[in-house]
Amino acid sequence: MKNLIITTCIIAICSSAAFAQNKHFTVNGSIEYEKTVNMFAFFEKQINKNNEDFLRSAFDSYKKNRPQFKKLKSTLTFANNKTLYTPIESEEPENDFFFDSPVTTQVNTIADDLTTGQSINQKKVFETTFLVKDSLRKINWKITTETREIAGYTCRRANAVVMDSIYVVAFYTDDIAVPGGPETFTGLPGMILGVALPHENITWFATKVNEIPVDEKSLNPPKKGKVLNNQQLGATLKDVMKNWGTYANSYLKAFSL
Repeated sequence: MKNLIITTCIIAICSSAAFAQNKHFTVNGSIEYEKTVNMFAFFEKQINKNNEDFLRSAFDSYKKNRPQFKKLKSTLTFANNKTLYTPIESEEPENDFFFDSPVTTQVNTIADDLTTGQSINQKKVFETTFLVKDSLRKINWKITTETREIAGYTCRRANAVVMDSIYVVAFYTDDIAVPGGPETFTGLPGMILGVALPHENITWFATKVNEIPVDEKSLNPPKKGKVLNNQQLGATLKDVMKNWGTYANSYLKAFSL
């Protein structure tokens, strides 16, 4: 009986090793993401006692004419442990109140080198384009046992807090052996296919993964914009918005995500 147990264990270990060796890992391709913003929740948060007389009626009109959820498309191309995240211009008219907010638009085109830990982010701030060169955001992820299927991949959940107060839920798959993700979210043991900011009413979820050859030139980082780092960008934004009162806080937070 003892010999039988030992033999069974050896077979199980060998089978697991063989499975791991034969398992296919995706290392290059493109991912299509959809960003969803709960516009009703976003609009509601803008209303306070100082603007309620105007904004409440504007919000009521908005709810009658526009959908609750705004959806935006983007792509992430990846190969050689590099990624390029590119927003797709929306065909939806942008003439509604608050639609210039970075929360309800897509302002980042991001090239990440996951080997060197460097990032180049072409960020549109109203009429100005910045080229933010800095290290990747360091996120203290806590991986859980919860799983979810996204775009045909089984993903594991991880939680974190960024910028001291923004709660993040992410879902990653180690079947895509690249520790990247949408926007500035990286650093998990595989590709992030889903991100939710529950208190900000925003999500990014992959809708399709394409395993295709990727030309290295297609991962070239953006070059246009005023060059600075994250600290310098923060100082610049604070200076520009110093007379905006309480409205500055939400814009500063959104541009810093």
